[in-house]
Amino acid sequence: MSDLAIGIWSFPVLLLLIFARVPIGLAMFVTGFGGLWLVMNGPFMAMARLKTEAYTTFSNYSLTIVPMFLLMGYFATLGGMSQALFRAAEGFLGHRRGGVAMAAVGACAGFGAICGSSLATAATMSRVALPELKRYGYSGGFSTATLAAGGTLGILIPPSVVLVIYAILTEQNIAKLFLAAVVPGLLAAAGYMAAISIYVRLNPDAAGVRAPIPWAERLRALAAVWPVLLVFVAVVGGIYGGIFTPTQAAAVGAFGTGLIALANGGLTVRTLGESFTATAKSTAMIFFIVLGAGFYNGFLALTQVPQELSRAVVEQGFSPWMVLIAILCLYLLFGCLMDSLSMILLTVPIFFPVISALDFGMPAEHVAIWFGILVLIVVEVGLITPPVGLNLFIINNMDRETPMAATYRAVLVFVGSDILRVALLVAFPAITLFLLPD
Repeated sequence: MSDLAIGIWSFPVLLLLIFARVPIGLAMFVTGFGGLWLVMNGPFMAMARLKTEAYTTFSNYSLTIVPMFLLMGYFATLGGMSQALFRAAEGFLGHRRGGVAMAAVGACAGFGAICGSSLATAATMSRVALPELKRYGYSGGFSTATLAAGGTLGILIPPSVVLVIYAILTEQNIAKLFLAAVVPGLLAAAGYMAAISIYVRLNPDAAGVRAPIPWAERLRALAAVWPVLLVFVAVVGGIYGGIFTPTQAAAVGAFGTGLIALANGGLTVRTLGESFTATAKSTAMIFFIVLGAGFYNGFLALTQVPQELSRAVVEQGFSPWMVLIAILCLYLLFGCLMDSLSMILLTVPIFFPVISALDFGMPAEHVAIWFGILVLIVVEVGLITPPVGLNLFIINNMDRETPMAATYRAVLVFVGSDILRVALLVAFPAITLFLLPD
C-alpha cells in the first residue's frame, strides 16, 4: 500500500475511534502514531517524533494565550460580570416581546468579549439566565435553544481561543483575526435577536411578558457593567493600539478580572485555587488535543494527502466558490461529531492548502483571515444543528425537564439565522475584511 493510500485510509480509522468514544486527542495521536509506524516500516520515526512534536508544540509562546483567556473567564464569573451583563441587558430589553431571551443573547455577547470559550459562555449564562426565562413564562425548548445559540458567541466575539489556534496553524496575525471577527460577531448577536423576535411572533405562547423597569434602575444596571468594558478595552484596545502583544493582553485581562473579582468579594483563597485547578484541567485537555492533532497532521503531511488533495481540486477546474461552499457544508456535518477546537485542528491543515491554492481575487492574507472567520462560524453552527449538535446536549443537560425534541424545534430559527449570515459573509467578504489595515 502506498503512503498516500495509508494517509487516506487513516480518515475512516480516525472516525471509527471517535464513534467508539475514544477522546479526540487520543484518537488523533493513536492514528498518527500508527500511520507513521506503517509509512516508515517501524516504530523508530514515530518514537523520535513523539519527543520532537511535544517540544515544538508546547514551546510555542502563542499558546500561553489559552490558559490566560480561560482564567480570565473563570475570574469574570467570580466577579459577578455575567450577572451584571444580564441585568443590564434585561433592563433595556426585558419588557419587549421575547426581550428576556434577547437579553440572554446580549449578555452572552458581552461575556464572550471577556471569555473566549463558547462552552464556558453557554454554561455560565445558563446559570444566570435560565431561571429568569422560566420565571417569566418562556418555554423550556425556546429557553435552552436560545442559550445554546447564544453560547456560540463566546468564540465569535474576540478574544477567542479557537481563533488563536487557527492563527497558529495557518501562521496568521492573531490581532488581525480578532479585528476581522468583530463585525461578524456583532452580526451574529443581532441576527439571533431578530430570530427571537420572529419566533415569538410565530409562537406567542413561547414567551411571557415582563413589566418595564424604571429608567433609574436601568441606568444603575448599565453602570454595573463598567468592569466588563474596562477589561475589554484593556485587552482588545491594548492589542490594536500596539501597547500589548496578544499574549501580554491575555495576561493583563486575567490580572484585571482577578482584581475585579477580588474587589467584589468573589475571589477568595478557596475560589482562587478552584479557578487555577479548573484552568489547568481545561488547558491540559486543549493542549493534549493540540498534541494529538500535531502528530496526526505531521503524519498526513508525510503522506502528501493535503498536497495531493489541493492539486486534485485545482486540476479539476472547480470554481473557487464551489469548493469553498462544499468545505463549509462539510464543517456543518463535522459539527455533529466533534467540538469546535477538534474540528479546527483536524481539518484546517487539510482544507487551508486547498483554499490557498484557489483564486478569490484578493490578497492571500485576506483569504486566510476571511476563511478563518467563515470556518469559525460554520463550526459553531454545526454545534447547534440537530440531531446531534453537541451544544444542544450540553445546554439541555442543565435543564433536564425540557425534552430534547423541544430544543430541536426551537433552535431551527437560530440555525436559519446562522446560514443567512454565512451566505452574507461569503457573498460579501468586505464585511469581514473592511476593518483590517491596508
